[in-house]
Amino acid sequence: MKITIVGSGYVGLVTGTCLANFGHDILCLDIDKEKIALLNKNKLPIYEPGLEELFKRNKEQKRLRFTSNVKEAITSSEVIFLAVGTPPNEFHEADLTAVKAVAKSIGTYMESYKVIVDKSTVPVGTADIVKKIIRKNQKKKIAYDVVSNPEFLREGAAVKDFENPDRIIVGVQSKKAQDVMSRIYSSIARIGRPIMITDTRSAELIKYASNSMLATRISFMNQLAHLCEKTGANIKEVAKGMGLDDRIGPRFLQAGIGYGGSCFPKDVMALTATLKEYDCDASLFESVNKINETQKTVVVDKLQSLLKVKGKKVAIWGIAFKPKTDDIREAPSISIIEKLQKLGAKIHAFDPIAMDNAKKVLKGVKFFTDPYKTIKDCDALIIVTEWDSFRNLDKSAIKALMKKPIIVDGRNIYNPVDMKKNGFKYVSIGR
Repeated sequence: MKITIVGSGYVGLVTGTCLANFGHDILCLDIDKEKIALLNKNKLPIYEPGLEELFKRNKEQKRLRFTSNVKEAITSSEVIFLAVGTPPNEFHEADLTAVKAVAKSIGTYMESYKVIVDKSTVPVGTADIVKKIIRKNQKKKIAYDVVSNPEFLREGAAVKDFENPDRIIVGVQSKKAQDVMSRIYSSIARIGRPIMITDTRSAELIKYASNSMLATRISFMNQLAHLCEKTGANIKEVAKGMGLDDRIGPRFLQAGIGYGGSCFPKDVMALTATLKEYDCDASLFESVNKINETQKTVVVDKLQSLLKVKGKKVAIWGIAFKPKTDDIREAPSISIIEKLQKLGAKIHAFDPIAMDNAKKVLKGVKFFTDPYKTIKDCDALIIVTEWDSFRNLDKSAIKALMKKPIIVDGRNIYNPVDMKKNGFKYVSIGR
């Protein structure tokens, strides 16, 4: 099928590349001409495991193209996916400015029947808003359908998630649109992955509900971790015991320094705003967000109990909000570093992938090219992102390089008993 993907950010690039790999003819549209020029030179603006190989292969085979020509992108395709940003506004609501602008352009330029697919994370009722804007801007009456098809891509595993999803949610308002979406995802349906057909409003809410549930589990465990520390319990053992209950399961029960990224923070706040808009109690999700914000800098408080950080060198391992991505949006590392700087600490930092993005945001930080150089002559180390490469580093070398053997482990990647045997002053979360 001929498909246009509007927006060449994280979701748009993964969606477009993977759909091209399914054999569809994909044209990606973005108003950022510099980004389009970069993509046309075979350069990806994001890091995502497995994406570059698919991207180059499908570009070579002419199934994946890029343009900034809005009219061409709208008129040449049967299906138009909206994968534009919906950042939070000053009231923490999802900002639909980009979505509305695209809907206006579709109405203006469309010349034949289209299926318009909301792939962006949008509040309940957005499909109806898009539908009205398109109708308002049509020069003549042309039939079309609006579909809600939320994405559930995990950064660091997005290609795998797209090709082997837990489920595909498709919210439709007509049988014709349902048939089109079934054709698009026929490759996935053949391998037995469930496609759930529902109404557009339920589909829109499923996305927010899913992310907010996962965020709630994280905040639940982080609040419980404080009780573990005060009572002598071990949050790892508590999580293991809980996870053995098949009604609960083990996923997202890890205590640490909170969640970040482009999804959980804004989706929890957007769902909270929607609940309030409909005069519903939002106290649970307000608490989830509040716990998370507090948890981000708990490692600084732990370090302060071991060392007065003013004038000291503190090393940070990990800046990305999680492993296998270069994304630093809402990353706990930013809050941690800024708080340490306010307390007068000098920051040394390292991340295997996210250094370029970090340098654009963090000021007054000395960046290093490997973890060992980062900790040389430092008074303390805080582990912020649980990169696998950090797990098996030489402990004796770490101790020898550091001025003081103080480690605050925000992700519980080391064994407390082993660390103390190796002569470290070691603290973690909930243990």
